[in-house]
Amino acid sequence: MRRRSIGFPLTIGIVASVLALVLGVGWQILVVSDLSPVARGLTGVHWALLILGGLFFLLLIVGLILLLVWLVQEVRFNQRQQAFLDTVTHEMKTPLASLRLYLDTLRAREPDAERRREFLAHMGEDVDRLQRTVELVLAAARAEDRTREPRRERVELPTLLERCIDEVRVRHGLPEDAVTLTCSGRCAVRGDADEFGVVFENLLDNAVKYSDPPPHVDVRVSDADRERVTVEITDRGIGIPPAELRKIFQRFHRAGRDVQRKAAGLGLGLFIVRSLVLRHGGRVVARSEGVGRGSRFAVTLPAAREERPVPLETTRAHVAHPGR
Repeated sequence: MRRRSIGFPLTIGIVASVLALVLGVGWQILVVSDLSPVARGLTGVHWALLILGGLFFLLLIVGLILLLVWLVQEVRFNQRQQAFLDTVTHEMKTPLASLRLYLDTLRAREPDAERRREFLAHMGEDVDRLQRTVELVLAAARAEDRTREPRRERVELPTLLERCIDEVRVRHGLPEDAVTLTCSGRCAVRGDADEFGVVFENLLDNAVKYSDPPPHVDVRVSDADRERVTVEITDRGIGIPPAELRKIFQRFHRAGRDVQRKAAGLGLGLFIVRSLVLRHGGRVVARSEGVGRGSRFAVTLPAAREERPVPLETTRAHVAHPGR
């Protein structure tokens, strides 16, 4: 489907707003200056009506500008949504077509045992891809449900992060030292362990997908203060353009064509991350020095009250993680 450009309606709106502003200012100057003899004969009521008319005209211009901004945002959102639908369709049709091909092949002939195992392995990968796509869409829907309160339980971050790292390592076939996990200070937070797992899996997956091989990801957990714990995930990947840093957490947004060519994605991963972190009273910040300079995501979460002593420092070499 061809996407329409917003350039023409945007230009029309800007020109109309400028013309309305020029008309209003010119009208005021004409009344006060060029018709000064008439203006001197105006009563207080006339001046009050004149001022009110100018204010109403100014409000009209402001309303026109706000309407224009809203329309542009809606058009861009619809474009991102259409891109999302196109991507979801592709992400689901491709593995389905592959599954159909392997099933037809298995029905039409009797491959040897080794060939059959190869077919079944590819079919399993296609099923996993479909499952991840569905889970991502469902996670986005749950992230927008503001009536649902998350569980408030103690979550040990080292255990959770090691589990996420192992899953990503297996998924991407990474060596043990692809990711370094370091925990210093208190490493426990309060919240929903399942939702935290979604957050860190998406961030780790992004770090792997958007890095040139071999990827290397550094995960550090530290207690910034007595009330907060910060998890920083740093990669040496393709980086994020400065202009995109504020946009990457928007729904359906994908940063730049270089990123889109690098790896497939739905534009929902970071939106889900931000929504779930905010739901737990935390915050997430993205930093990058630019294209080709890598990126760093810092997630700050409420710390859990200490119930037992924890090691001052734990370091483990492991894998990278999914997401953007």
